[in-house]
Amino acid sequence: MNTETRGTRLRSGAAYTLLVAGALVVVAPLVLSAFTAFKTPRQFANESALTPPHPVTLDNFRTVLDQGLGRAVLVTALMTVFITGGQLIGSILAAYAFARTSFPGRDLLFWVYLGTMMVPSAVTLIPLYLMFAKIGWLNTFWALVLPFMFGSPYAIFLLRQYFRAIPGEMIDAARMDGANTLDILVHVVVPLSRPILATLTVITVVTQWNNFMWPLVAASGPKWQVLTVATADLQTQYNAQWTLVMAATTLAIAPLVVLFVVFQRQVLRSIAVTGLK
Repeated sequence: MNTETRGTRLRSGAAYTLLVAGALVVVAPLVLSAFTAFKTPRQFANESALTPPHPVTLDNFRTVLDQGLGRAVLVTALMTVFITGGQLIGSILAAYAFARTSFPGRDLLFWVYLGTMMVPSAVTLIPLYLMFAKIGWLNTFWALVLPFMFGSPYAIFLLRQYFRAIPGEMIDAARMDGANTLDILVHVVVPLSRPILATLTVITVVTQWNNFMWPLVAASGPKWQVLTVATADLQTQYNAQWTLVMAATTLAIAPLVVLFVVFQRQVLRSIAVTGLK
């Protein structure tokens, strides 16, 4: 084995070691949370945190669901669906306008809008609260979804860059066949952008599923309480009962894990395509 081959193998081994270590750092808390969620309080007190639950119990999940966490899951899911759908539609339309149409001040308007990403969300919290209080929409479902439903600077920027990389000849050919702008968007641009749309869907779902500050302020009552707020309340209520707290945490994390497993191929494909371009 020559020196160059040995050096390549050492670098590969070091890289894989770092990747495995990073994966363990990320996955270990999730595994420990799941182990604790399926244990009885006696098991948790008498066994190591690394010991798998035996026998497995679902009593912790029943308890937290009876305490209102089930409704919070439904509210969070409904909120996430509305916001994700609205953001995809609004961001696609805006990104196509910025990428493929010409109008006065297009680039200036885009960069001004993109500059709003530098504004911390805490700055807009009080104005949003006052606005919804003025129209009487606090503690309603629309207070949860409307501030985030019509696109975001990050989503529009991401889609604009992807749309600009689509060959112009394909759009010109569709236009010569008599397709209007909406037809081109629906039948040409969107099908070609499925990987990046899948990635944007995952990002939006994770962001909104974990949203805490605005739902805490906008919906103080239990009727429209979302999962993050309900979990925080349970942590306060059961601060010494870690099996219940971890059951609530596991319920909050599980849908996101399933989402990533379903869309992981599209996400990796979008990363590869974007990197090649």
